[in-house]
Amino acid sequence: MEPGRRLDRRSALRVLAALAVLPALPACGADFAGRRLSIAAGVASGVYVRLAGALAEVWREHLGLAATPTVLTTAGSVENLDRLADGTADVAFSQVDTAAERLAGLAPGDPRALRALARIYDDALHVVVRRDSPVRRIADLRGRAVSIGTPTSGYYAVARRLLESAGLDPDRDVDARQLGLSDAADAVQAGEIEAFFWFGGLPTTGVAELAAATPIRLLDLSDLLEAVRARYPVYSSGTVPASTYDIGEPVATLFVRNLLLVPAALDDDLAGALVGTVFAEQPRLATTSPSALTIDARAAIGTQPVPLHPGAERFYREAKGA
Repeated sequence: MEPGRRLDRRSALRVLAALAVLPALPACGADFAGRRLSIAAGVASGVYVRLAGALAEVWREHLGLAATPTVLTTAGSVENLDRLADGTADVAFSQVDTAAERLAGLAPGDPRALRALARIYDDALHVVVRRDSPVRRIADLRGRAVSIGTPTSGYYAVARRLLESAGLDPDRDVDARQLGLSDAADAVQAGEIEAFFWFGGLPTTGVAELAAATPIRLLDLSDLLEAVRARYPVYSSGTVPASTYDIGEPVATLFVRNLLLVPAALDDDLAGALVGTVFAEQPRLATTSPSALTIDARAAIGTQPVPLHPGAERFYREAKGA
Protein backbone atom coordinates (compact mmCIF):
# COMPACT_ATOMS: atom_id res chain seq x y z
CA MET A 1 0.00 0.00 0.00
CA GLU A 2 1.37 3.41 -0.89
CA PRO A 3 1.72 5.82 2.06
CA GLY A 4 -1.43 7.85 2.53
CA ARG A 5 -3.68 5.49 0.55
CA ARG A 6 -7.24 5.37 1.87
CA LEU A 7 -9.34 2.29 2.57
CA ASP A 8 -10.99 1.05 -0.64
CA ARG A 9 -14.77 1.40 -0.14
CA ARG A 10 -15.79 -1.80 -1.92
CA SER A 11 -13.15 -3.82 -0.08
CA ALA A 12 -14.30 -2.37 3.21
CA LEU A 13 -17.94 -3.17 2.50
CA ARG A 14 -17.10 -6.79 1.66
CA VAL A 15 -15.18 -7.20 4.88
CA LEU A 16 -17.85 -5.54 7.00
CA ALA A 17 -20.48 -7.81 5.48
CA ALA A 18 -18.40 -10.84 6.40
CA LEU A 19 -18.10 -9.53 9.93
CA ALA A 20 -21.80 -8.99 10.53
CA VAL A 21 -21.74 -11.65 13.26
CA LEU A 22 -19.00 -10.02 15.30
CA PRO A 23 -21.23 -7.94 17.61
CA ALA A 24 -22.63 -11.23 18.94
CA LEU A 25 -19.22 -12.53 19.97
CA PRO A 26 -19.38 -11.46 23.63
CA ALA A 27 -22.47 -13.65 24.02
CA CYS A 28 -21.18 -16.68 22.17
CA GLY A 29 -17.44 -16.30 22.64
CA ALA A 30 -17.23 -18.38 25.81
CA ASP A 31 -13.95 -19.82 24.57
CA PHE A 32 -12.38 -16.40 25.09
CA ALA A 33 -14.11 -15.44 28.34
CA GLY A 34 -11.25 -16.55 30.53
CA ARG A 35 -8.47 -15.24 28.31
CA ARG A 36 -6.13 -12.46 29.31
CA LEU A 37 -3.95 -10.80 26.68
CA SER A 38 -1.04 -8.40 26.64
CA ILE A 39 0.13 -6.32 23.68
CA ALA A 40 3.79 -5.37 23.18
CA ALA A 41 3.42 -1.92 21.65
CA GLY A 42 6.27 0.61 21.64
CA VAL A 43 7.44 3.90 23.13
CA ALA A 44 4.90 5.96 25.04
CA SER A 45 4.97 8.82 22.51
CA GLY A 46 4.68 6.62 19.41
CA VAL A 47 1.81 5.45 17.21
CA TYR A 48 1.97 1.81 18.39
CA VAL A 49 0.89 2.62 21.95
CA ARG A 50 -2.14 4.69 20.91
CA LEU A 51 -3.31 2.05 18.44
CA ALA A 52 -2.65 -0.76 20.92
CA GLY A 53 -4.81 0.98 23.52
CA ALA A 54 -7.68 1.21 21.05
CA LEU A 55 -7.23 -2.43 20.02
CA ALA A 56 -7.29 -3.49 23.66
CA GLU A 57 -10.69 -1.85 24.16
CA VAL A 58 -12.35 -3.31 21.07
CA TRP A 59 -10.92 -6.77 21.68
CA ARG A 60 -12.29 -6.77 25.23
CA GLU A 61 -15.73 -5.69 24.03
CA HIS A 62 -16.03 -8.01 21.02
CA LEU A 63 -14.40 -11.12 22.43
CA GLY A 64 -15.69 -11.02 26.00
CA LEU A 65 -12.18 -11.24 27.46
CA ALA A 66 -11.66 -11.50 31.20
CA ALA A 67 -10.12 -8.03 31.25
CA THR A 68 -8.93 -5.30 28.92
CA PRO A 69 -5.62 -6.47 27.38
CA THR A 70 -2.55 -4.92 28.94
CA VAL A 71 -0.62 -2.52 26.71
CA LEU A 72 3.13 -2.79 27.28
CA THR A 73 5.37 0.16 26.53
CA THR A 74 8.64 -1.05 25.03
CA ALA A 75 11.69 0.17 23.15
CA GLY A 76 10.29 -1.12 19.87
CA SER A 77 10.24 -4.06 17.48
CA VAL A 78 13.19 -6.06 18.83
CA GLU A 79 11.92 -5.96 22.40
CA ASN A 80 8.39 -6.72 21.20
CA LEU A 81 9.58 -9.88 19.49
CA ASP A 82 11.54 -10.85 22.60
CA ARG A 83 8.37 -10.53 24.65
CA LEU A 84 6.39 -12.58 22.15
CA ALA A 85 9.06 -15.30 22.29
CA ASP A 86 9.28 -15.48 26.09
CA GLY A 87 5.52 -15.40 26.59
CA THR A 88 5.29 -12.00 28.30
CA ALA A 89 3.22 -10.70 25.36
CA ASP A 90 0.51 -12.38 23.30
CA VAL A 91 0.34 -9.84 20.47
CA ALA A 92 3.12 -7.60 19.19
CA PHE A 93 3.77 -4.82 16.72
CA SER A 94 6.89 -5.14 14.60
CA GLN A 95 8.49 -3.84 11.45
CA VAL A 96 8.52 -6.55 8.80
CA ASP A 97 12.31 -6.44 8.38
CA THR A 98 12.90 -7.10 12.08
CA ALA A 99 10.29 -9.87 12.19
CA ALA A 100 11.66 -11.55 9.06
CA GLU A 101 15.19 -11.59 10.45
CA ARG A 102 13.97 -13.09 13.72
CA LEU A 103 11.95 -15.76 11.94
CA ALA A 104 14.84 -16.67 9.65
CA GLY A 105 16.98 -17.39 12.69
CA LEU A 106 14.61 -20.01 14.09
CA ALA A 107 14.70 -23.71 13.27
CA PRO A 108 11.52 -25.37 11.92
CA GLY A 109 9.18 -26.20 14.77
CA ASP A 110 10.81 -23.75 17.19
CA PRO A 111 8.20 -22.85 19.85
CA ARG A 112 9.22 -19.20 19.50
CA ALA A 113 7.95 -19.11 15.91
CA LEU A 114 5.73 -16.15 15.07
CA ARG A 115 2.95 -15.52 12.57
CA ALA A 116 1.20 -12.41 11.26
CA LEU A 117 -2.37 -11.32 11.77
CA ALA A 118 -2.14 -8.40 9.36
CA ARG A 119 -0.08 -5.73 7.75
CA ILE A 120 -1.60 -2.72 9.44
CA TYR A 121 0.19 0.38 8.18
CA ASP A 122 3.57 1.55 6.95
CA ASP A 123 6.19 3.23 9.13
CA ALA A 124 8.12 6.20 7.74
CA LEU A 125 11.78 6.79 8.47
CA HIS A 126 12.25 10.18 10.11
CA VAL A 127 15.69 11.79 10.25
CA VAL A 128 14.90 14.84 12.35
CA VAL A 129 16.97 18.02 12.67
CA ARG A 130 16.21 21.53 13.87
CA ARG A 131 15.09 23.81 11.09
CA ASP A 132 18.16 26.01 11.60
CA SER A 133 20.56 23.04 11.32
CA PRO A 134 23.18 23.19 8.56
CA VAL A 135 22.68 19.45 7.94
CA ARG A 136 20.88 18.76 4.65
CA ARG A 137 21.94 15.19 3.81
CA ILE A 138 22.89 12.10 5.77
CA ALA A 139 26.50 12.58 4.67
CA ASP A 140 26.49 15.95 6.50
CA LEU A 141 26.20 14.09 9.82
CA ARG A 142 29.92 13.19 9.71
CA GLY A 143 31.51 14.15 13.02
CA ARG A 144 28.21 15.16 14.58
CA ALA A 145 26.22 13.77 17.50
CA VAL A 146 23.20 11.78 16.33
CA SER A 147 20.80 9.38 18.02
CA ILE A 148 20.38 6.08 16.17
CA GLY A 149 17.98 4.56 18.73
CA THR A 150 18.41 1.72 21.18
CA PRO A 151 19.49 -1.75 20.01
CA THR A 152 16.10 -3.13 21.06
CA SER A 153 14.29 -0.79 18.66
CA GLY A 154 13.47 -1.67 15.07
CA TYR A 155 14.98 1.51 13.68
CA TYR A 156 18.45 0.99 15.18
CA ALA A 157 19.47 -1.34 12.35
CA VAL A 158 17.88 0.94 9.75
CA ALA A 159 19.81 3.96 11.03
CA ARG A 160 23.08 2.08 10.78
CA ARG A 161 22.24 0.87 7.28
CA LEU A 162 21.41 4.38 6.13
CA LEU A 163 24.61 5.85 7.57
CA GLU A 164 26.64 3.11 5.88
CA SER A 165 24.90 3.81 2.56
CA ALA A 166 26.03 7.43 2.89
CA GLY A 167 29.63 6.29 3.37
CA LEU A 168 29.67 6.77 7.13
CA ASP A 169 30.82 4.22 9.70
CA PRO A 170 28.23 4.42 12.52
CA ASP A 171 30.89 3.50 15.08
CA ARG A 172 33.58 5.95 13.97
CA ASP A 173 32.28 8.70 11.70
CA VAL A 174 29.45 9.96 13.90
CA ASP A 175 28.99 10.42 17.63
CA ALA A 176 26.25 7.79 17.84
CA ARG A 177 23.91 8.05 20.83
CA GLN A 178 21.45 5.31 21.78
CA LEU A 179 18.44 7.34 22.86
CA GLY A 180 14.76 6.56 22.83
CA LEU A 181 12.35 8.88 21.02
CA SER A 182 11.49 11.18 23.93
CA ASP A 183 15.10 11.62 25.04
CA ALA A 184 16.25 12.15 21.44
CA ALA A 185 13.61 14.82 20.86
CA ASP A 186 14.65 16.60 24.06
CA ALA A 187 18.31 16.41 23.03
CA VAL A 188 17.63 17.94 19.59
CA GLN A 189 15.58 20.70 21.15
CA ALA A 190 18.38 21.45 23.64
CA GLY A 191 21.04 21.39 20.91
CA GLU A 192 22.81 18.43 22.51
CA ILE A 193 22.61 16.34 19.35
CA GLU A 194 22.29 17.35 15.71
CA ALA A 195 19.75 14.75 14.58
CA PHE A 196 17.86 11.62 15.48
CA PHE A 197 16.49 8.65 13.57
CA TRP A 198 12.99 7.31 14.11
CA PHE A 199 10.79 4.83 12.27
CA GLY A 200 7.11 5.37 12.99
CA GLY A 201 3.64 6.12 11.69
CA LEU A 202 2.56 9.54 10.44
CA PRO A 203 2.22 11.58 12.49
CA THR A 204 4.20 10.33 15.50
CA THR A 205 3.14 12.14 18.67
CA GLY A 206 6.67 12.55 20.02
CA VAL A 207 7.87 14.19 16.80
CA ALA A 208 4.74 16.35 16.53
CA GLU A 209 5.27 17.61 20.07
CA LEU A 210 8.86 18.52 19.26
CA ALA A 211 7.75 20.34 16.09
CA ALA A 212 5.22 22.33 18.12
CA ALA A 213 7.97 23.50 20.47
CA THR A 214 10.89 23.88 18.04
CA PRO A 215 10.72 24.22 14.22
CA ILE A 216 12.17 21.09 12.62
CA ARG A 217 13.00 19.56 9.26
CA LEU A 218 13.15 15.98 8.06
CA LEU A 219 16.14 15.14 5.88
CA ASP A 220 15.27 14.26 2.30
CA LEU A 221 16.80 10.88 1.44
CA SER A 222 16.45 11.03 -2.36
CA ASP A 223 20.19 10.59 -2.90
CA LEU A 224 20.24 7.28 -0.98
CA LEU A 225 16.92 5.60 -1.70
CA GLU A 226 17.93 3.69 -4.80
CA ALA A 227 21.06 2.24 -3.22
CA VAL A 228 19.37 1.33 0.05
CA ARG A 229 16.42 -0.34 -1.64
CA ALA A 230 18.69 -2.28 -4.00
CA ARG A 231 20.47 -3.77 -1.00
CA TYR A 232 17.40 -4.05 1.26
CA PRO A 233 14.32 -4.58 -0.94
CA VAL A 234 12.11 -4.98 2.13
CA TYR A 235 11.96 -1.18 2.26
CA SER A 236 9.85 0.96 -0.06
CA SER A 237 10.12 4.65 -0.86
CA GLY A 238 7.52 7.34 -0.38
CA THR A 239 6.92 10.94 0.59
CA VAL A 240 6.16 12.63 3.89
CA PRO A 241 3.70 15.46 3.10
CA ALA A 242 4.76 19.04 3.80
CA SER A 243 1.85 19.46 6.22
CA THR A 244 3.24 16.74 8.48
CA TYR A 245 4.99 18.42 11.40
CA ASP A 246 4.81 21.71 9.43
CA ILE A 247 8.10 20.83 7.70
CA GLY A 248 7.57 23.26 4.84
CA GLU A 249 8.09 20.93 1.90
CA PRO A 250 7.55 17.22 1.15
CA VAL A 251 10.52 14.93 1.68
CA ALA A 252 11.38 11.55 0.20
CA THR A 253 12.14 8.79 2.66
CA LEU A 254 12.03 5.05 3.34
CA PHE A 255 8.88 3.23 4.42
CA VAL A 256 8.58 -0.23 5.96
CA ARG A 257 5.54 -2.42 6.48
CA ASN A 258 4.37 -2.76 10.03
CA LEU A 259 2.82 -6.05 11.16
CA LEU A 260 0.60 -7.28 13.96
CA LEU A 261 2.11 -10.56 15.16
CA VAL A 262 1.18 -13.47 17.41
CA PRO A 263 2.83 -16.77 18.39
CA ALA A 264 2.46 -19.47 15.76
CA ALA A 265 0.86 -21.68 18.45
CA LEU A 266 -2.01 -19.26 19.11
CA ASP A 267 -5.47 -20.87 18.75
CA ASP A 268 -6.85 -20.44 15.22
CA ASP A 269 -10.26 -19.21 16.39
CA LEU A 270 -8.75 -16.54 18.63
CA ALA A 271 -6.37 -15.39 15.89
CA GLY A 272 -9.26 -15.06 13.45
CA ALA A 273 -11.39 -13.18 15.97
CA LEU A 274 -8.55 -10.77 16.74
CA VAL A 275 -7.99 -9.82 13.11
CA GLY A 276 -11.71 -9.77 12.37
CA THR A 277 -12.29 -7.22 15.10
CA VAL A 278 -9.59 -4.98 13.64
CA PHE A 279 -11.64 -4.61 10.45
CA ALA A 280 -15.01 -4.48 12.18
CA GLU A 281 -13.85 -1.56 14.32
CA GLN A 282 -11.57 0.24 11.86
CA PRO A 283 -13.51 3.55 11.96
CA ARG A 284 -13.20 3.59 15.73
CA LEU A 285 -9.51 2.72 15.62
CA ALA A 286 -8.93 5.55 13.16
CA THR A 287 -10.28 8.11 15.63
CA THR A 288 -7.42 7.16 17.93
CA SER A 289 -4.72 6.80 15.28
CA PRO A 290 -5.02 8.19 11.72
CA SER A 291 -2.63 5.41 10.66
CA ALA A 292 -5.55 3.00 11.03
CA LEU A 293 -7.18 4.61 8.00
CA THR A 294 -4.68 2.80 5.79
CA ILE A 295 -5.62 -0.66 7.06
CA ASP A 296 -6.94 -2.33 3.91
CA ALA A 297 -8.31 -5.85 3.64
CA ARG A 298 -6.42 -6.57 0.42
CA ALA A 299 -3.12 -5.07 1.55
CA ALA A 300 -3.37 -6.62 5.02
CA ILE A 301 -2.33 -10.03 3.67
CA GLY A 302 0.98 -8.61 2.42
CA THR A 303 3.02 -9.82 5.38
CA GLN A 304 5.64 -11.78 3.41
CA PRO A 305 8.14 -13.13 4.21
CA VAL A 306 6.35 -13.59 7.55
CA PRO A 307 3.53 -16.13 7.02
CA LEU A 308 -0.01 -15.34 8.01
CA HIS A 309 -1.38 -17.22 11.01
CA PRO A 310 -3.79 -19.98 9.82
CA GLY A 311 -6.64 -18.33 11.74
CA ALA A 312 -6.00 -15.00 10.04
CA GLU A 313 -5.64 -16.70 6.66
CA ARG A 314 -9.03 -18.35 7.16
CA PHE A 315 -10.57 -14.96 8.01
CA TYR A 316 -9.28 -13.33 4.81
CA ARG A 317 -10.42 -16.27 2.71
CA GLU A 318 -13.94 -16.13 4.15
CA ALA A 319 -14.09 -12.32 3.92
CA LYS A 320 -13.06 -12.45 0.26
CA GLY A 321 -15.89 -14.84 -0.51
CA ALA A 322 -18.53 -12.76 1.29
